[in-house]
Amino acid sequence: MPQTQPNPSVPVRGSAGEVAVVFLKLGLLAYGGMAGLVAMMRREVVERRRWVGEQEFLDLFGICNLIPGPTAAEMSIALGYERAGWPALILGGVCFILPAVLMVLALAWAYVRYGTLPAAQWIFYGAYPVVIAIIADALWSLGRAAVKSTWLAALVVATIVLYFRGVPIVAILFGAALLAGVVSIAARRRKAITAIALPLLGAAAGASAAAPFSMLRLFLTFMKIGAVSYGSGYALVAFLRADFVDRLHWLTNQQLLDSVAIALITPGPVFAAATFIGYLKGGVTGALISTLGIFLPSFAFIAIVFPLIPKLKKSALARLVLNGLNAATVGLMAAVSWQLARGAILDVFTAVEAVAAFAILLRFKLNSAWLILGGMALGVAAKLAMR
Repeated sequence: MPQTQPNPSVPVRGSAGEVAVVFLKLGLLAYGGMAGLVAMMRREVVERRRWVGEQEFLDLFGICNLIPGPTAAEMSIALGYERAGWPALILGGVCFILPAVLMVLALAWAYVRYGTLPAAQWIFYGAYPVVIAIIADALWSLGRAAVKSTWLAALVVATIVLYFRGVPIVAILFGAALLAGVVSIAARRRKAITAIALPLLGAAAGASAAAPFSMLRLFLTFMKIGAVSYGSGYALVAFLRADFVDRLHWLTNQQLLDSVAIALITPGPVFAAATFIGYLKGGVTGALISTLGIFLPSFAFIAIVFPLIPKLKKSALARLVLNGLNAATVGLMAAVSWQLARGAILDVFTAVEAVAAFAILLRFKLNSAWLILGGMALGVAAKLAMR
């Protein structure tokens, strides 16, 4: 009796342990922001292990871009579920996130312990301009991909204007999504669309006084950010600044830059900056609840959305909404980059360093971690030379 041959179109199910090992490895080694992390995932699960096909991987990536939160972490959650079901949904995400969280936690301890020393200030003096260059590079790449039409360019400009007028980021993003829906229904008159852009986006804004610190408020703030933040990890800076610097007044611009720099020199998602901020405000407990808060929505979203993926793949409306959100993200990143650059570019040395780092990123696409480390070394050398 002839043996039945396996059907290559039917995916082979793996084990939760296998998923844990693969994503723990990726969490330890994957650098380069969302693009770098997803590229390493593709090599591992498409080319080396053949868990999914090329098109299926691209479909998952597109859907994860529609979901708020860290795209790379959501890919690890979705691919874990695709490979080995519900237990692997949790294991895939946790194992991918955990190395970055532990490394950032250790660096946060060192920062609190030694961050006020002159040597530490020298290190971050050189790191800040590189962080600005990295964000600018991400803004440049995302902008070229996101601004596909005149109305999307107008949406970028509107977002910048509204941000500086104090409109909440969540209102801007929901307005962008609403506007994209309007465009999908009636995109025939460009002037009419431009005329309604500001009313649709212009939710009422209000500055709030400094809020007292509490662990519950910390958790809920990060959970809100994890539930509404679109774009790459670098766009997270806009949300962090709006809540922790402007609204709650729990951080300074310098501490915000420090959190991004430390998240960038560790592998894994840039959203691990939440661990650093949580430690600054509430020690180990604050770090843990901040990490849980910012990543928890991603697990919930994937669990809810994954069964709907076949329908979402066919939705033209979903693509138009994503276009609007991406354009708004570009505007937010541009506004925040300008604000942070004013605190990071302090003199001729830091200006030259930022421009050089940006040129290197455009030309060579060097791993951002090496640039951060190089900037730290240059900062120390420059400060020693000034003594």
